[in-house]
Amino acid sequence: MQDKIALSALGGSSLGHEAEETYLESRGISLKMGASVTGAVSFGQGVAAGFGSGEIAFFGFDDEPVLVQAHESVVLCLTTDGESVLSGGDDGRFLRVTPDGNIVEIATFGTKWVDCVGAAQGLFACSSGRTVYLWFDEKSSPILLEHPSTVGGIAFDERSKQMAVTHYGGVTLWEQKNGQWTSLLLPWKGVHGAVDFSPDGRFLITLMQENAVHIWRLTDGADLEMSGYPKKVKSFSWMGETPYLATSGADEVICWPFDGKDGPLRRAPVCIGRRGEQVVTCVRAFSSDNAVLAGYRDGAVFLCELDESDEAVILRRPTGAEVTVIALTCSCSHMLIGDAAGCVVWASL
Repeated sequence: MQDKIALSALGGSSLGHEAEETYLESRGISLKMGASVTGAVSFGQGVAAGFGSGEIAFFGFDDEPVLVQAHESVVLCLTTDGESVLSGGDDGRFLRVTPDGNIVEIATFGTKWVDCVGAAQGLFACSSGRTVYLWFDEKSSPILLEHPSTVGGIAFDERSKQMAVTHYGGVTLWEQKNGQWTSLLLPWKGVHGAVDFSPDGRFLITLMQENAVHIWRLTDGADLEMSGYPKKVKSFSWMGETPYLATSGADEVICWPFDGKDGPLRRAPVCIGRRGEQVVTCVRAFSSDNAVLAGYRDGAVFLCELDESDEAVILRRPTGAEVTVIALTCSCSHMLIGDAAGCVVWASL
């Protein structure tokens, strides 16, 4: 892969040389923000990161990161509509924040947290408790959609025609037809969190509290659970044009194939990036290449190709604080790494 070759030539180290300064560490900027990095999204040529302090930091929009005190305390969730960041916090506020520091309060829910946010072309949404609030624009009143329990995740498909909402017991799939939203329950016992559609829209993926990933094939509702992860799966990302689903939650990056009609049914995953007993806590894949950035519990970040015989390249040395976010700009020109101690690395690739 071209990106990996460039990093290797500029000082990347292998799994056996974790003490040496890496290319990103020498070339990028490192900041100590004083609060855990809770999320990050890329849009335009930059990346926005949220923190436990309520701040949102914009990287790549100026010479120095632009810091905006958006929420009173923890930024719980972030997404983007392509022009701004939509954020929710434990202060009960749903906000639109821009890189120039402008803050617009879309809604406030008092003492109730804004747990999840989502956006698609012409649509944006947030959840508080078991209710999803869905807007077509900021001038309209939201549509209220109720669910069986507290919402764990929101995702739109690429056509903005379907919205998946997770909760205890499965996923409610909302579909827009003739201006109306109708619902279909995809059931599976347990607590479901983050959710996403596959790039081709044929599958729906959820991360579960029960150390598992669950999959529905939307053409016929057939489902499959990938269990056996030693830890909770906190992060997943679509890799390559095949594609593969890269997941955290184990001492390797577990990559499930989705190139066939049945997805990973009766197929073994590709496992890459093993570092002894270190658990992978965060993944960010390259959408057009078979490679993934893997962050570990000890703070290290490696670049791994989808080849079990290939050796990974270290981008960030261990710091002692688990990696919570990895983000790439849309052009893959820069990357951001954030951890639970509030340390951030921002560097060009």
